Amino acid sequence: MCCGNCYIVGAGERIDFLPAPEQGDLLIAADGGYAWLRENGLEPDLVVGDFDSMDEPAGAAHLVRLPRVKDDTDTMAAVRLGQARGYRRFHIFGGTGGRFDHTLANLQLLAWLSRRGEQGWLYGPDWTATAITGGAVEFGPEHRGMISVFAHSDTVRGVTIQGLKYTLSGAELDNGFSLGVSNEFTGVPSRVSAEEGTLLVVWER
Repeated sequence: MCCGNCYIVGAGERIDFLPAPEQGDLLIAADGGYAWLRENGLEPDLVVGDFDSMDEPAGAAHLVRLPRVKDDTDTMAAVRLGQARGYRRFHIFGGTGGRFDHTLANLQLLAWLSRRGEQGWLYGPDWTATAITGGAVEFGPEHRGMISVFAHSDTVRGVTIQGLKYTLSGAELDNGFSLGVSNEFTGVPSRVSAEEGTLLVVWER
């Protein structure tokens, strides 16, 4: 199993930073994300897509062509390529904005990864999202702004929130009510955990 990070750059909303891969990491351009990388002087290890958002790149060293009619999105296909190479931590850029259904699909992808014991992060213009399943996510005192949690499973049990403005201890959340929306960082270390079920965590960056 690989111990590095897999960075996936898609054709969605551009934000004010891109990944800085280190040795052992994998950088994948998903369809039109290739142009964004090249504009910033970054060459992906793989380019994958059906190329409906850009022309097929000429001269790309490692190109994986996908059919236009398929079950997986380009981003999901990129994740599968990373998994096949042993990666278990996925950072997704350019996966928000534009069509809302693609943003929602990428949030679902975070939950899918979490339920497999893997980790995913989705980066929006001023927010980041991840998912936890029977686990926890911790934040340092430098974090500021809003943070929200949402049940992705029908029910999430044993939800505990520490160090934020509003705390919980062993609570039960369900995906039909937004009890966890609009919490706040308070300048101290904080932690969100769940004992059973999958929880989406979204925070301002």
